Parts: sequence; C-alpha cells; structure tokens
Amino acid sequence: MNSQTKVAGVILAGGRARRMNNQDKGLVKFKGRPMVSYALAALVPVVDCVFINANRNIDQYREFGWPVISDQTDGFDGPLAGVLTAMIHADADVLVVLPCDLPFIKTEHLQKLLSARAENNVDVAVAFDGVRLHPVFFAVKTALQTSLQDYLAGDRRKVATWLAQQNFVPVDFSYEPEIFSNINTMAELSVLEGVNRSS
Repeated sequence: MNSQTKVAGVILAGGRARRMNNQDKGLVKFKGRPMVSYALAALVPVVDCVFINANRNIDQYREFGWPVISDQTDGFDGPLAGVLTAMIHADADVLVVLPCDLPFIKTEHLQKLLSARAENNVDVAVAFDGVRLHPVFFAVKTALQTSLQDYLAGDRRKVATWLAQQNFVPVDFSYEPEIFSNINTMAELSVLEGVNRSS
C-alpha cells in the first residue's frame, strides 16, 4: 500500500437476501464462522479503516469491532447505496468494496485490485473472472462520490452500468475463478460447505 494513499474498505452486508429466506447473509455461518468474518480477515491487512455496511442487526455487526454504517435511505437501494455511504464516511483516497458473501476472497486478491488501480492510474479496478466482471468487488477512488450521488439520484441502481461510465480497468482473476463462489441460498451454502470441507 502506497503510504501517500489512504485506503478504506467497506463490506456490503446491507441487502435483504430474499433468496436466503431474508436471513442476514453476513451473519449466516459458513464452516462455523459468520460470513462477514471472512471478508474482514481479507480486508483488514490492506486498508487503514474498515466499515461494515448493514441496514439491520446493527448491534450484532458492531460486535466485530468495526464501525457499522447504514444506507442514507431506508429503501434497501442496493450495493451502490452502501458504497456511497462508505465514501461519505471514509477519510480516504481509495475505497475497497467487497460483498459479505465471498468467503474465499483473500488479502492478496484485494491487494491485486489496489495495485492494478494504482499502476494503471484509473479511477476503478474491477474484478474479472475471465468471463465476466464482478461489479461488487472493486477498488474505487472516493473522488467519484459526486458521480455516484448523481447516478443514484436518477433512481438508477445497476452497479455495472455506473462502473462502465468510469475510467476503469478489469483485473484478471481467471486463474482462480472459484474465489467468486458466493452464497445466495441455503442450498448453495450446503454445497460449498461440502466441497470445501477438506480445505
């Protein structure tokens, strides 16, 4: 991490998780640990401060020891609402964004995003698995706050559309696409726990 660049991180745990029977995904246990704890373990070594973006179970998230921030509105407006909230709170030049349901993301993956953004001198670095972008896993300059506010004010929500409007670089993770295995349903949780029981 460049000592001149202050970096913050936000874990997105603010969704309704309808496909998870409305359970709070970040608090659902994977291999005995709440999913948000995997994101925290990956994020803490590469940032100066961490935020957890949550819109319910605030006290439970506070138990992890990091500031918990909620969306500016109460409409569960999607991932970008959480990103905007983090930009508003963060005293940082760059924000690392990751969802709470990617338990296989490691610190080195986040460092790769940060390095790619800096080396290419772009506003955003977005994870790419060789087939598609992963638009809720990226590093972004907080200077884009106004752009994001304007986008959301236009009642737009799609992350990929906003990112496509920015100066961005895709970051190639095609050598290990399995890190993007995420958990949207209880069935997916069971499958992934079984596949990774030996790891």
